Amino acid sequence: MINVDDWAEVRRLHFAEKLGIKTIARRLGVARNTVRAAVRSTDPPHYERMRRPSLVDPFEPAICALLKDCPTMPATVIAERIDWPHGITILRDRVAELRPLFKPPDPCQRTSYRPGELVQFDLWQPETPIPLGFDQQEKLWVVTAVSGFSRFMAAWMVPTRAGYDVMAGMLHCFEQLGAVPRTVVWDGEGCIGQWRGGRQVLTEDFQRFRGALGTGVRLCKPRDPEAKGMNERANGYYETSFLPGRHFEDIGDFNHQLTTWLTRANRRRHAGIHAVPAELVHEDRGAMRPLPPVLPDVALRLSTRLPRDHYVRVETNDYSVNPRVVGRRIEVRMDLDFVVVTCGDFEVARHRRCLAKYRTILDPAHAMTLRMMRAEETQLPAMETDVEERDLADYDRALGVA
Repeated sequence: MINVDDWAEVRRLHFAEKLGIKTIARRLGVARNTVRAAVRSTDPPHYERMRRPSLVDPFEPAICALLKDCPTMPATVIAERIDWPHGITILRDRVAELRPLFKPPDPCQRTSYRPGELVQFDLWQPETPIPLGFDQQEKLWVVTAVSGFSRFMAAWMVPTRAGYDVMAGMLHCFEQLGAVPRTVVWDGEGCIGQWRGGRQVLTEDFQRFRGALGTGVRLCKPRDPEAKGMNERANGYYETSFLPGRHFEDIGDFNHQLTTWLTRANRRRHAGIHAVPAELVHEDRGAMRPLPPVLPDVALRLSTRLPRDHYVRVETNDYSVNPRVVGRRIEVRMDLDFVVVTCGDFEVARHRRCLAKYRTILDPAHAMTLRMMRAEETQLPAMETDVEERDLADYDRALGVA
């Protein structure tokens, strides 16, 4: 068994970099059968490895203080300064992890990319409020993408910044691109990953997502806005060329207008590369991995027992469920469009996802079922019972009345 990180890296090396089984096994230091199993499996390993305490942990504040004054201080000198009583290997490893946090940033920035090499992603929030229904409106988020080589732009508006919505937006962008790049670039978005201890740490959900697609991930380091300059310029282009003068009925209308506009925008001649992105993207796709036949399922999933009021809460809204399954365990799945509830192998509810907040969504069929169930209870035949009639003289004798 390998962990989720190695599983995802094996699939990236095999599908994106086109490396063989032996090469991957030698590079990662794992058995070839382990690599074969990871390539065949579309599902990541289901276990978590707990981090064990290290002998270096109590000394880490002192190490950070020394590196802050001198980022290039050797590990042997640090060991002497902090009176390190153990072996030098584990200290040297920890210093190697912490040192990048205190090095000055590299001012160089690469501005040319190979076909299919990477796609930059970002979250853009338009200033225009989007109607959500029930007299509510809100500023929503747009997952934006720009290919490094062709400058081809893709985008999709999503209801929230939650991981399941952001990854669903990424899938729409990949479909617009027509393929999956070797690497995707992201900011330190909470649902994607963060830089910790000098290395990028991705969320488990995003590890599963990128492993299923066979792509690598590069997180921009903190305070490095130039690392994602293409996407920042594209977001500014949306602000000045797409938004002005437009009105939107709902999120679906926004995405329809946006994708229609992107078709024209990608056919313009890009001033930076002196070429048309819609023409260069074919070369990009040739170097990228094709979209898998079955895309990863990134929907939000919940499992619970249906309470007596036959409603299930997802985010802030309550959705009705067939009342005949009250008390039974149900499975809830929510994607960008629908909330679907199943009980065993049967679908017991399907609602359009409500983007407004704190609403109760009732399916008329569920209300009719509830009325039928109550009618069945009231129409039960009354039981006929024989009641004995007692002689009144018996009460007189019991009370001592003559």
